[in-house]
Amino acid sequence: MNILEQLKQVTTIVADSGDVDLIKSLSPIDATTNPSLILRAAKQPQYNHLLLAAIDSAEPQATTDDICDQLIVNFGCEILKYVPGRVSSEVDARLSFDTQASIEKGRKIISLYEKSGIGRERVLIKLASTWQGIKAAEQLEKEGINCNLTLLFSMPQAIACAEAGVTLISPFVGRILDWYKSKTGLDYEGANDPGVKSVTQIYHYYKRYHYATTVMGASFRNTDEILQLAGCDLLTVSPALLSQLSTMEGKLDVKLNADAIDKKSKAEIKPLTHEEFLWQHNEDAMATEKLSEGIRNFAKDQRSLEALVENLRASSK
Repeated sequence: MNILEQLKQVTTIVADSGDVDLIKSLSPIDATTNPSLILRAAKQPQYNHLLLAAIDSAEPQATTDDICDQLIVNFGCEILKYVPGRVSSEVDARLSFDTQASIEKGRKIISLYEKSGIGRERVLIKLASTWQGIKAAEQLEKEGINCNLTLLFSMPQAIACAEAGVTLISPFVGRILDWYKSKTGLDYEGANDPGVKSVTQIYHYYKRYHYATTVMGASFRNTDEILQLAGCDLLTVSPALLSQLSTMEGKLDVKLNADAIDKKSKAEIKPLTHEEFLWQHNEDAMATEKLSEGIRNFAKDQRSLEALVENLRASSK
């Protein structure tokens, strides 16, 4: 049994891609998308029909934003033909600091899925782990809309998400590593990888205090980071790294085990206030920089996706 097959026995493996053909070939349980992955997939000719379908189904008064939402859902519906679990679809990053607009967008995306015959239990709404995004997720969860909090780099983000009762968080491993390598010029390996350390700390905290929120490590740069988090609730991995894992042999060493963690009562801790969250997050230079950068880059790719839709819409008239 190769390493990937062993990993699947202790961790739920999720494909981090918008490429339906690659997802189909890898047979993951779930799949995650984001504006960058949707943009990359939308540029491939084999998915042109999903773009055209979003445009053709639009009402005359539909905005480019409406069509992009439908396109995201079209990709999600296509992906769900080949995964038995859930797909994550992301709220526009430009709404990351607007709680009410994020709530409305989450509701809209779920409504589009339901109109396509997909139940909300098969969809995770992705939001950036800003205070406003976390508060939006808290409300959506109360409405039975499960959420995936992304662009997560710090403990206060993770703690606030758990206290808000979100379904799942996606702490980023590789982007944390990128920051530390650029600042120190050092190479980090194994358990010393700062991204691995971050996810391990979050996982232990959640299990110690009995939080129901699950942890899905994300944004990997190499297979070693993945192996260092074997046993995590979920790991979302690019098709390229999944393929590498499928060729690796040997015995997998499980690194994270909830049963081995000393459990404590939540009564020992108190919820973070808004002010405490902002201060503690601000004290982490890596987290503040990577969160802002991530939001900017996702917003940039969202604008590029809109331009792609507008050009195709104009040419199809």
